[in-house]
Amino acid sequence: MKIGMNLLLWTTDIDENLYPILEKLKQAGFDGIEVPIGDDRVENYRALGRKLKELELGCTCVTSIFEDGNPASADAAVRSKAVDQMKWRIDMGNELGAEVICGPYHSAFAYFTGNPPTMEERAYSAEVMRLAAEYASESGVILTPEALNRFECYLYNTLDEIAGLVKTVNHPNMRMIFDSHHANIEEKDSGLSIQKYADLIHHVHITENDRGTPGSGQVQWDAVFSSLSKICYDGWLTIEAFSRNKPEFASGINVWRNFQPSLEEVYIDGLQFIRSKWAEHTA
Repeated sequence: MKIGMNLLLWTTDIDENLYPILEKLKQAGFDGIEVPIGDDRVENYRALGRKLKELELGCTCVTSIFEDGNPASADAAVRSKAVDQMKWRIDMGNELGAEVICGPYHSAFAYFTGNPPTMEERAYSAEVMRLAAEYASESGVILTPEALNRFECYLYNTLDEIAGLVKTVNHPNMRMIFDSHHANIEEKDSGLSIQKYADLIHHVHITENDRGTPGSGQVQWDAVFSSLSKICYDGWLTIEAFSRNKPEFASGINVWRNFQPSLEEVYIDGLQFIRSKWAEHTA
């Protein structure tokens, strides 16, 4: 089991301003970091990959796709663009040395038709995801699409639904992520859901109900950690928390306030919380 920290707490930018943050996370005791993949230049990802190797930090990535490249679109040209965008994200993950690329890239982020999902939309999404998984297999990257809560996505909200996607794709380079924030909203019992999909969960986001410091909110953490222990989970436990540090990004995901006095509290207290809970439930 490895503990990571998502850089979205600070920014979506990929540049040298991240390097002092990486050094602090390394010093704090993290095993790796999670990098947001967007549209920065390939040189930026390549340089960050070198820095991660220098610091001996592991890497996972998070990314999303928007309406212009919606994998669930009925328009074949839009789906073709989605495949190209996924390939770009996988290429950038390779530049970083990423093991996993997670996120809600099964469909356009924060896009709604006003209707429930259709079988056709899910079939289109699976078609694109299969092509992405085949491309990821060339480098060994594992894709872990994410079930999002109903306020951010309509296509896949629950682990049952995202498991359906993974089973339809039926490729070894596509598994799924468990995110405690979204599960806290959508699952009847997060612990039982984890146990139900022990064979498919390949990545975990440790995320509080309010996106603040893990352990400071209402997520039923004992059920989460107990179930992860029961399924012998040994992948990444990555803190995903948000702030107003980059206002344009924060506003885009409806984060209107800081959830903690300082960013340091999130990763320092969050790391200690994960370690203590993991020790408690694996003793």
